[in-house]
Amino acid sequence: MRIPLSWLREYVDLPATETGRDVQAKLVSAGLEVETVEQLGAGLKGPLVVGQVLTIEELEGFKKPIRFCTVNVGQANGTGEPQEIVCGARNFAVGDKVVVVLPGAVLPGDFAIAARKTYGKTSHGMICSGDELGMGDDGSGGIIVLPPEHEVGTDAIELLELVDEVLDIAVTANRGDCLSIRGVAREAAIAYGLPLRDPALLDVPTPNADGYPVRITDRRGCDRFTARTIGGLSPEARSPIWLQRRLQKVGMRPISLAVDVTNYVMMELGQPLHAYDRSLVQGAIGVRRAEQGEQLVTLDGTKRKLDAEDLVITDDRGPIGLAGVMGGANTEIADHAEDTGTTDVVIEAAHFDAVSIARTARRHKLSSEASKRFERGVDPQAASAAAQRAVDLLALLAGGKAEPGVTEVVAPSGPHTITVPADHPDKVAGVAYGRETVVRRLQAVGCDAYGQDVLTVTVPSWRPDLVDPNDLAEEVIRLEGYENLPSTLPKPPAGRGLTARQRLHRRVGRALAGAGYVEALNYPFLGEGVFDQLGLAADDARRKVVKLINPLNDEEPALRTTLLPGLLSALRRNDGRGSHDLALFETGLVFRPTGEEIAPVRLPVDRRPTDEEIAGLNAALPAQPRRAAVVLAGAREQAGWWGKGRPADWADAIEAARILAREAHAELTVRADRHEPWHPGRCAALYAGDQLIGHAGELHPRVVKALNLPERTCAMELDLDALEQAGTGPLEAPRISTFPVATQDVALIVDRTVPAAEVEQALREGAGELLESIRLFDVYENAEQLGDDKKSLAYALGFRAGDRTLKADEASAARDAAVALAAERTGAVLRGA
Repeated sequence: MRIPLSWLREYVDLPATETGRDVQAKLVSAGLEVETVEQLGAGLKGPLVVGQVLTIEELEGFKKPIRFCTVNVGQANGTGEPQEIVCGARNFAVGDKVVVVLPGAVLPGDFAIAARKTYGKTSHGMICSGDELGMGDDGSGGIIVLPPEHEVGTDAIELLELVDEVLDIAVTANRGDCLSIRGVAREAAIAYGLPLRDPALLDVPTPNADGYPVRITDRRGCDRFTARTIGGLSPEARSPIWLQRRLQKVGMRPISLAVDVTNYVMMELGQPLHAYDRSLVQGAIGVRRAEQGEQLVTLDGTKRKLDAEDLVITDDRGPIGLAGVMGGANTEIADHAEDTGTTDVVIEAAHFDAVSIARTARRHKLSSEASKRFERGVDPQAASAAAQRAVDLLALLAGGKAEPGVTEVVAPSGPHTITVPADHPDKVAGVAYGRETVVRRLQAVGCDAYGQDVLTVTVPSWRPDLVDPNDLAEEVIRLEGYENLPSTLPKPPAGRGLTARQRLHRRVGRALAGAGYVEALNYPFLGEGVFDQLGLAADDARRKVVKLINPLNDEEPALRTTLLPGLLSALRRNDGRGSHDLALFETGLVFRPTGEEIAPVRLPVDRRPTDEEIAGLNAALPAQPRRAAVVLAGAREQAGWWGKGRPADWADAIEAARILAREAHAELTVRADRHEPWHPGRCAALYAGDQLIGHAGELHPRVVKALNLPERTCAMELDLDALEQAGTGPLEAPRISTFPVATQDVALIVDRTVPAAEVEQALREGAGELLESIRLFDVYENAEQLGDDKKSLAYALGFRAGDRTLKADEASAARDAAVALAAERTGAVLRGA
């Protein structure tokens, strides 16, 4: 919300010496987030005056239309002679009043004005547009044309209110009252301890039977509706400069007088209004839920298909507006024109259900200034005052006359009261405020509080966010100053720290980061279309998802069942931005529904839920295992003077799984497998004991193409919880032997389809206890030497005894036993035998 300081001063007598920065500091200390203070007109220097165009000469021979003008600026130029100015704008004529900047002036952006020769003429100044003066777009598309009543030579800096300070406040979702000048003025008055001149305190006529007819069939959706009518408006009346400038300063574009007045009152009081052309409204105005499939063309020109939950404004024809969001085009206020302009207007000031308006705005992807306020909470008591304020302004500025009829439909309701112990804020803050301070602060925000040890607090109508004792405690604490709260460090019980699971997660992150991976944090949402891109079968368990009722993104309404879509999306995004050598990892929860979840119970809010109730709620949740995943593309080792480097491949993905297994102190077994979305010939199944915990390898080319990934992209994903359970507990330090190692190399010929892991496992078991290490150091394939569909696997076996130096025949015997078991299990033949 943008708050001009000049407008704020109308309702609070701030000290004259207070700057925008001073007010910012006060409001921040009171709990409002003032992001910036914009200095309007910074560096602006006159003379900048009102001028009247005397003559216009069209200059020929140039690529774009150019006009040579003489302008009467009075005595502002020191001579009283007409000022000669070259201008390219076309939206003014002889006799128009315009804004003229004379030589010696400086415009925003440090743009100095001087006489200069251009297009064959000497231009002594400029005729200004709104953009050139830092005013923003006024809708004219050219220079500023002023109303004729302004005198020539008048100082335009003061006339256009070009010098001001604007506070930009980030209003939180619970403080809808601060989406108005009135609300921020109230906070400023509290912060400075000054009285507030409430602009909503107006004399409003009592409702009567002569008002415009209104029928409300949904009192839950609309509990208050005020209608006022005003006739005899001049179709040619335009918004005065002061009103246009205030709208521009708060970030709105002037449109027409009736629309500008409703926007002005909304910004002033926080109550959204809507103005209908009375001649276009047929019959009584109604408020109801839409019928499924009804259509409405809104003011933005879009035809919208309505939902049965949408709250709509109607007349005898059907919907004429989306309640609290946007009006319909069929009752739009016409622009000022002599024959077709609007002369009779119906003003609507209503109060709508916040949840209903929020859902409608989201459903139609139509966020408006009105919906932003209704969904955050609007003061229902301000509706009649806002309607009266709009009627008064239209009567003043357009010569209209308010009709005596006043319609006000109100659903019966009482004020909201909260019972709170007087010392509750003290307990929350850890500060002894005392009852008097608590009552004084609550009264400052508009509450009525009475009682001694226990206070009964009546909440003001403009603060719907105050619903329980903690909200009242927050008001006391923020007004007494968050900076005055004592700093107290928590004292955790001795002997407690991270759980074993938490320590594993941290070790996993550090280990992968040390191996060159970069952590990517992704949203846990996905669209089901990604399963087709991954090539998952129709009965794949990963297709069973939990869908959100109110997703952040309609295209991603489901909770993830695998980490790969998010990681691959991050890899694709980074590759598209020029980073081609990528290694990313993520650890996080996935959501795997079994179909056996029970319907959740609604927990009570007046007491702590029992253990059984909490257990019932947990039973309704899907399984949420924590998984770890990596994706790789491009070079795994960079080329340089040290070597040629190498690309990432499926072996790197498997090595990432081995890194995690080492951190979990678990033994990992790797076997060949076929599993989507991996390449059928380059996919490894990862086992911890006999349990399958994940897969690793190179992605299928069809998946790479469907997801627009780099060629030969590799990935690994495993169940981190299952890996933890397979761990052997704390790592024991190895015993360091003082005896030398005996190394034996063997080269085995096996079928090309035999996995190296199976050969390694057989060698490990056959070698027995003397085997200390085994390493595959060569894979060789040659049809002429080895035969078709054969490969040679060369292993280095390290043997060591803990109590003696091994003899050569002992190491050889262990090697022969290892080869014998490998031959029995895999059909391996010792190369060269």
